[in-house]
Amino acid sequence: MIDYSALADRWRSLGLEQWIDTLESLIRSRMSSSTHGDFERWKKVVTALPQVDADPQSLKDQLLGLAPWRKGPFEIGGITIDAEWRSDMKWARLRDAIAPIEGHQILDVGSGNGYYALQMRDAGAESVIGVDPTLLYVMQFLAVNHFVRDESVFILPLRLNELPGPAQMFDTTFSMGVLYHQRAPIDHLRQLRETLRPAGQLVLETIILPGDESSASTPTKRYARMKNVWLLPTRTELTTWLQRTGLRDIHIVDETITTSDEQRSTEWMSFESLADALDPEDQSKTVEGWPAPRRVIVVATSP
Repeated sequence: MIDYSALADRWRSLGLEQWIDTLESLIRSRMSSSTHGDFERWKKVVTALPQVDADPQSLKDQLLGLAPWRKGPFEIGGITIDAEWRSDMKWARLRDAIAPIEGHQILDVGSGNGYYALQMRDAGAESVIGVDPTLLYVMQFLAVNHFVRDESVFILPLRLNELPGPAQMFDTTFSMGVLYHQRAPIDHLRQLRETLRPAGQLVLETIILPGDESSASTPTKRYARMKNVWLLPTRTELTTWLQRTGLRDIHIVDETITTSDEQRSTEWMSFESLADALDPEDQSKTVEGWPAPRRVIVVATSP
């Protein structure tokens, strides 16, 4: 399902030939029912997709077999995959706020189903390699790319720390919606920096706490109903983390409080979403009493 020959060529073009065998073996082991019990079901959906235009209702039924869809929207074969996140809204906020990515080799960490990776290609990136440990998202990308047919985008079932070592070969690295899931956020930032060539661009999107002081806090159990949220910094503390990692030219280019216009339940993601995570009496707080999600987009430059 993944074109390993094309992927090997991409590693070679990046000067990372030494990654080919190690990562192919790891990816093949992940693309199996031993990783997730639903893999064979998802595989049947992807391999059964039509080669030409299909009946929209039939196609919709097939693609709903890969639900829940978290990122989107996608327009495919006359249907709209109306995902939980209106990811086009975030892309609109950042696309003109970052340095141009035309001709860039890009690493997209926590890429999800490849929505942003495909936007990066449309913006002129030469290639995008996305890594995300959630196998369903990889299968969703393969389904979308069955129709898009972009041979320069790869979404791989990997974590950043599973890449064999410092690459220092990417022009731009994205990490969006990942940092607050890391138990050691500064280690994550350091690993991101090590993927970049000298003077390469980091684009980071994450949740912060309000306030001008330099501080960070960890939710006791959950944040906005999410169990895997660790350290939440203020913007001042986040800037300090980036500086300590060795990055420079640090700029916060956007700060937005997430609303239910951007993140909500849909037919394509019918489970709890943002509205269920906020205090019904005070939308400025989560159900646990924390400040509602406030997301920043930061750009920085590698040394």
